Amino acid sequence: MNHPSPIPLSEATALTAAVLDAVETAVVGKRSSLEMVLTGILAGGHVLLEDLPGLGKTLAARSFAQALGLPFTRAQFTPDLLPADLTGAEVFDQRTGEFVFRPGPVFTGLLLADEINRTPPKTQSALLEAMQERQVSVEGTTRKLPQPFHVLATANPVEHEGTYPLPEAQLDRFLLRLSFGYPTAEQEWDVVARRIDRRREEQVVPEVLDAEGLLAVQSAVEDVHVEDSVGHYAVELVAATREHQHSLVGASPRGTLALITCARALAVIRGRSYVVPEDVKALAHPALDHRVTVKPELWLQNATGAGVVESVLGQVAVPAAAEPTEQATAGRPA
Repeated sequence: MNHPSPIPLSEATALTAAVLDAVETAVVGKRSSLEMVLTGILAGGHVLLEDLPGLGKTLAARSFAQALGLPFTRAQFTPDLLPADLTGAEVFDQRTGEFVFRPGPVFTGLLLADEINRTPPKTQSALLEAMQERQVSVEGTTRKLPQPFHVLATANPVEHEGTYPLPEAQLDRFLLRLSFGYPTAEQEWDVVARRIDRRREEQVVPEVLDAEGLLAVQSAVEDVHVEDSVGHYAVELVAATREHQHSLVGASPRGTLALITCARALAVIRGRSYVVPEDVKALAHPALDHRVTVKPELWLQNATGAGVVESVLGQVAVPAAAEPTEQATAGRPA
């Protein structure tokens, strides 16, 4: 695909607002969570939705695919799912007498990897290559995936029977990990009322962008300025997770990259051409919680990665937010 035409940041912001408005026609009362999912997509990464069944994870994924104008596939992860079921396989065509490659569900724009922790490590690793390298290897041949390609994976945090917990290395590949949580009573009635008014189960979300439009908005994210003081703040936050008394393993430099990349995307959504410390703080839990491993002896005390991140947020000094100088943003689209 050719490089997308550059668009002004103001136009990118308007388009992200329209995408969120469109998705909200289906997913009720989750604006802040949806904003985070879109942040992960604009930052070019993949998002893990870890939540209980029935809280709108699948609906959110399908709605984003429709609003972003991306081809959508859903792969239901089960204990007997093989890597070839995901990547595709060489199939013998009897008419031609030759092997033909039949692409699997990863050859799409937005893949919903449903209940990713229900499939064995071998299949998880096949998805890992697709996520990290944007390619798959089948029968010794490497095939590039279409652009853009994003994975929204879901995991049920409660059930342990028949599940294969994601190893740290794979968790680290997810830019953000989010949880929607239960709706309020008012939001829950809104969901029911909308279903009654619709007179049918399925929901259709209006298309706002297409693949090329999404790539253009993603390229606008690259124009967002990061002041040195804000960058150092992110680095210090991540470094503090490694030194925390409860940490066995803190967040890696990939965590710092995730923080900054997502902060730039969030700045676009919030209508700014520069990152402020509040962007970094808003993303600290989604970007870092799953990258921190606590000491095993502290599990009984309910020590968690989220607790470590909350602790370092209180410890690391926040720099003063200031608009960047004209020099720093010179040459950037308005």
